[in-house]
Amino acid sequence: MLHIILFQPDIPQNTGNVGRLCAVTRSRLHLIHPLGFSISDRHLKRSGMDYWNCLDVHHHENWDQFLASDGGPRRIWLFTTKANRCFWDVSFVDDDGLLFGKETAGCPQWLHDWAGAERRLNIPRFNPELRSLNLATSVGISTYEALRQLR
Repeated sequence: MLHIILFQPDIPQNTGNVGRLCAVTRSRLHLIHPLGFSISDRHLKRSGMDYWNCLDVHHHENWDQFLASDGGPRRIWLFTTKANRCFWDVSFVDDDGLLFGKETAGCPQWLHDWAGAERRLNIPRFNPELRSLNLATSVGISTYEALRQLR
């Protein structure tokens, strides 16, 4: 199993798409609050469609509660544009967690410090003039690479 961790996501459509991806791949979704929307938001439900009922989703009031909870990942990889290590250079294992920051600001510096340089990963951008990929796209790319390796 993979764990997909969204740290304080802002956009319900992205979270809905990630939830749908998690349901299809049987990955566990962890939502670290506060969220930038209501969990009953119509945009969340529309993008997640009826897959939301099949989703293994865990809500956590904050980062510390997430770390203290049962059923979490054994190790966590932080996906960020502020990493020197490419996700293609990592060997993912069962029970890994893939962590993504909020769409508007990414993860805070203290979370980057917590992860350390070895556990921060980037997805290559072939056009360095552009800032980043969409959150749901990034989660999809990284999830399927991890699952490919676990296969």
